[in-house]
Amino acid sequence: MVAVVILNWNGRKLLESYLGSVVRYTNPSVGRVIVADNGSTDGSVEYVRNEFPDVEVMAFSENYGFAEGYNRAIAELPSEYKYCVLLNSDVEVKDDWLTPLWKFMESHPGAGACQPAIRSLKEPDMFEYAGASGGFLDRHGYPYCRGRIFDTVEPDKGQYDTPVEVFWASGAALMVDTQLYRECGGLDKDFFAHMEEIDLCWRIRLSGRQVWAVPSSHVYHLGGGSLPASNPRKTYLNFRNNLLMLHKNLPDSVRRGVLLRRRLLDTVAWLKFILSGDRANASAIIKAHNDFRTMRKNYTQHPKENLLNVDTNIIFDYFIRNRRRYSELKN
Repeated sequence: MVAVVILNWNGRKLLESYLGSVVRYTNPSVGRVIVADNGSTDGSVEYVRNEFPDVEVMAFSENYGFAEGYNRAIAELPSEYKYCVLLNSDVEVKDDWLTPLWKFMESHPGAGACQPAIRSLKEPDMFEYAGASGGFLDRHGYPYCRGRIFDTVEPDKGQYDTPVEVFWASGAALMVDTQLYRECGGLDKDFFAHMEEIDLCWRIRLSGRQVWAVPSSHVYHLGGGSLPASNPRKTYLNFRNNLLMLHKNLPDSVRRGVLLRRRLLDTVAWLKFILSGDRANASAIIKAHNDFRTMRKNYTQHPKENLLNVDTNIIFDYFIRNRRRYSELKN
């Protein structure tokens, strides 16, 4: 069985809009829907219990954040759930989305995690920013996707319909082997939110298992349901957590060089915010780097294998070579 776990914090309006589709189209012979609530005060728990009595509710006493909230929920899952899906509360489904993911995991024992193709709920013919059809990292640790590079999102015309092994799968709809999730330590609670799924996928791959995109399944993601892209808090978490992710998952032989280049590139991003008059986001980058210097001391164990041994330089490809689509990167 598969546990479809939706983490919620004061998201009753999202549950009212999207939970019904997940319940309706989740094959009951394959999976069950569970709402894990992070201490909501907006009546979310009461709403789910009244409107969806067959949906299990895990009610936590406080907001543990995205990472630790999921860790606590998955820790409580009974052994019958071989797989679990981390599904955002702003995801809508329109058909049997779960069965293709489950069948893929069952037929590919090397796979530790996978994601469906993620389309935009607002523009259903377009991929959605958070994951599209599978994610990768370039040599500097910048994430990009089949179907999305930086802010350029492609229409889904079937060009990425083949399943493919990827570096990371989106936390918007992430299926994971439940035992493997626990063995790898789950999501890093110190990240709180943002980049935590990429960090988890990195550790899954270091364990010897694979991460895949399985576009025979697709879901529709609203996106921006928690923080808009321009929010300084989001800027802070993305910059800080990217540095932490690189620090903890790179071997000693390359870590210092990669982080030095990233700091230089982050300085360019800071300067861009300054020149545009956006001092709030510029300050967020400074705070991210200051907090990284403190938090990195918590990570003293590093792998020996360098999984970031790639040639892709997404900044050069995107801004200099004008390669805006994933299919153009190898040309």
